[in-house]
Amino acid sequence: MTEATDHPLSPVGPPPPEAGLPRRYRVRIAVLLGGVVLALFALSTLARTINTLRQLDVVEAERDRWQRSREVLRALEVREGHVAADLGSGSGYFALKLGAAVGPQGQVLAVDVRRMPLLFLRIRTLLRRRSNVRAVLCDFDDPHLPASAFDAVLVADTYHELKARTAVFGHVFRALRPGGRLVVVDPTPEAGAEDGPETATHRYERPAAAETELWAAGFAILERDDHFIDSSRHRWWMIVARRAARAAEL
Repeated sequence: MTEATDHPLSPVGPPPPEAGLPRRYRVRIAVLLGGVVLALFALSTLARTINTLRQLDVVEAERDRWQRSREVLRALEVREGHVAADLGSGSGYFALKLGAAVGPQGQVLAVDVRRMPLLFLRIRTLLRRRSNVRAVLCDFDDPHLPASAFDAVLVADTYHELKARTAVFGHVFRALRPGGRLVVVDPTPEAGAEDGPETATHRYERPAAAETELWAAGFAILERDDHFIDSSRHRWWMIVARRAARAAEL
């Protein structure tokens, strides 16, 4: 008898292992790595946000020393329950102060054309529980203020940046209630390099020219202080105006 031999097509030994890791393990590893990357990005973003918020607090504490914010709020004549707008609010230096002044029954609209400062303002309102301050993204020629809804409007360190003043102050005039106040505070052209690098990129306006523009927009001018802030580093003017209750008051 002949000795039995393996069939030539029969497998010999165990099957060869698959090349690399199974697909399900590769997917799990990819998901894990993606989660790690997202977590690191979130932690980095959180750290940058916290650092920015701290820097804002430091900058605003220094600003409190020279800005005369109490006098600005006094000129606006805001009281409990009033509705006010901060046009060009940035991250909320004045908007948050206005929120405290009008109280929980009042409301403040913080209006700006820039998204990032408004994002930080929203975070700050949450941290400070200022539910009466609302951030509003606007257009360069339209602040999106409801008509006849406001007791006061503030334009601080923004007048020189407005590119469509006639349109903007037309909207502001219509947004104010009869007798409502408008306060504009802005650096003077003579502020000099001491005010910082902004002087190299902004064209500041003279208060006389601003008064003429506000008068043309229909406002009654109550006060103009060409030297509202006058120090070696900061020089600002202030104009206090109102929407006249009657045409004869213009």
